Parts: sequence; structure tokens; C-alpha cells
Amino acid sequence: RQALEEMRALYERNQADVSEAKSGRADLIFLIRFRHCCLLRNQRCLLAYLYDRLLRIRALRWEYGSVLPNTIQFHMSAEEVEWFNRYKKSLATYMRSVGGEEGLDLTQDIKPPKSLYIEVRCLRDHGEFEIDDGTTILLKKNSQHFLPRWKCEQLIRQGVLEHVLS
Repeated sequence: RQALEEMRALYERNQADVSEAKSGRADLIFLIRFRHCCLLRNQRCLLAYLYDRLLRIRALRWEYGSVLPNTIQFHMSAEEVEWFNRYKKSLATYMRSVGGEEGLDLTQDIKPPKSLYIEVRCLRDHGEFEIDDGTTILLKKNSQHFLPRWKCEQLIRQGVLEHVLS
């Protein structure tokens, strides 16, 4: 906001000096050029800042999934939330288009798995959890289970489960 206010003030001063320079004050041309360079620099800095925020928001989709925690969403502007939702929809459309009938979930197995099944401990009550073979498991706080990695990675990222290392 400070940078935008500074840019607005520089622009207004430049506008005033341009009208004076047109009336014959050639000594203001260097000052006008200097202010214009300051405006361009601030513009580049703001664009770099916004681009970095978008990269971080994109990374949040891969880290947390399609639903962001409220603590993170609280620190985002309405435009950033809208951009996140559009990115989420675009990624979902792409994942449905590849990988056959069911699509391919690219957010699974971000790191290559060492084994297909892992031991996990439930950190909080989550309720029933169904595996592909139809088995339903009750995820209660402090219970431990041996589950397919790809099925529980999202819950690990959300903080419902933790990977128990032997």
C-alpha cells in the first residue's frame, strides 16, 4: 500500500511538472525522467511480489489439497482466494482428462513411495474411512493402522494422521 501511495504521489507530481515543462521549463525534464524511473522500479517490485504470492498459493494447493485451512485463508485477499479456486478447478479438469476413466490424481505420491503400505497413527477423531477394497476403518484419536500410502497421504498433509516410523 505504501508503494502504491508513493507511486500515486510520484505520478501526480510528474503530471504537474509535465505541464510546466511544456510551457518552457526544460530544467524539469531530468526530474520527470527520474520520477518515471522510480515509478517503473516500484512497478517491477510490486509485480515480483504478486508473482511470488501466486507461486506460494499454487504450492498451497499441492500441499494442503483443494481445501485450505482457515488460518491460511484468513491471510489471503479475496482476489487470491478466487485465483486459488480457479487454479484448483483448472488442475482438477486436467487430472480428469488424463489417466483413463477415473483420471489421475497428481497430488498423490509427491515423494516416491518406498512401500505401498505405511503405518499411521490418528492424531484426532476423523470418523469412518473407506479403502478401495470396501473395508471401513474407524479413525479414532491415537489408533494405529496399516493403510495404503496413496489413500492416506492427503490425511497426513491435513494433520489427521501421522506416519509412524519404526
